[in-house]
Formats: sequence, structure tokens, C-alpha cells
Amino acid sequence: MKRILLIEDDPDIGELITYHLHKSAFEPHHVTNANDALILLERMTFDALLLDLMLPGLKGLDFLTILRGQERFAALPVIIISALNSEAEIIAGINKGADDYLPKPFSMEMLETKLNALLRRSGGETGERAVFEYGPIKIDNNIRKVFVGGKEVTLTHREYELLKLFVTHPHKIYPREVLLNSLWGYSSDFLTRTIDAHVSTLRKKLGGAGSLIKSVPKTGYGIDD
Repeated sequence: MKRILLIEDDPDIGELITYHLHKSAFEPHHVTNANDALILLERMTFDALLLDLMLPGLKGLDFLTILRGQERFAALPVIIISALNSEAEIIAGINKGADDYLPKPFSMEMLETKLNALLRRSGGETGERAVFEYGPIKIDNNIRKVFVGGKEVTLTHREYELLKLFVTHPHKIYPREVLLNSLWGYSSDFLTRTIDAHVSTLRKKLGGAGSLIKSVPKTGYGIDD
């Protein structure tokens, strides 16, 4: 049973999501603010986190910054659930380290679909090769870690999957829509901008090796030297 941490200050929404997660065989834990979430994360391990942004006290994006700043939580799958649904707000959430963004209102079926897809991918695939390399980039898929020039680079789950796709298929340009469908499990012209945000953050984390990720205007991305 996958353990899910829900951070949602609206009691009705929190109760509704908790009820449906229970019905879907998850183990949900609901808190109404980010400070309580930080305390709970010290006591328990979670498989994924659902994060509202408009929280009392410590705001969602500030909480996410704190979370991603700790190595042990860097790859914890996070889905933002928020009434803030402009393109700029979605991109800001992705840039802060969220793996997915679900604007309110949404159906419980959509939430479950996204959560299952994220957990399935974060769990890895059986029978895969263990190590992939391209130039100074090395991916150890056994421990899900990335190294550049021998130095470990901490990536979020989505950043890891994006880089692995590029490294395992070099010299291939992936359209944004294909990346969104492959890694997020859905398609939306509006949300293809999330790919741009992930690639931008990934390049920065890779340092000089980030220049290996190429962009083709109006098309997409791939890795090539």
C-alpha cells in the first residue's frame, strides 16, 4: 500500500481526497499546513506527496524549496494541486521541483490516474540496463543516481526520467507533446511549457554538461554533442 502525504488546508477537499485515496487502496495522511508536513516527514516515509500552494503560514512553493533542498527528499514524487492555474503559476511550480501540476477543480479519477502514473515511473522498470553514459553524464539506474564528471547531481524524479530518456536515445529530438505524454502520461498544448521548465532546470543542474541537451525551435529536445 503506497503511503501518500496530502497537504491541503481546505477540510472538505482534504476529506474528499483522503476518502478516495483510501478507496483506491492508498494510505493517505492529511495535514493542513506545511509545518506539520515537515514534522511528519521526519517521522514517516512517503511514496508521494500532494501539495496545495495557498496554505496558511509557510506557503506551498516555499515548502517545496525546503523539501528539494534536502537530498533525501530530492526525488520524492510531488504533485501540486492548486486553484492557481495560470501558465506562469504552473511553470513556477515545476521550476520549484514539482513533478506534476493538477489545477483545481479536478476529478478524483484524474488525480488517481496522475498519482498511479507517477508512482509507476518512480518505482522503475524491471529488466532495464543498470548504467547509461553519454559524455561526462553517467546514470546508475540501480540506485537512481546521476553523476557528471564523477560528481553526483541531485535530480527530481521527472528530471531523472527526462535525462534518462535523452541519454538512452541520443541524437533523437523529442517533440514536447511526446515528452509530456511519455513522462506525464497525458497530452495538453497548454502544459507542454512544463517541459521547457524541466529542461531549463535540468540544464542548470548538469552544469557544463547541460549544453549537451539541444533544443530545436518549435519542435522539442534531445541530447547530442
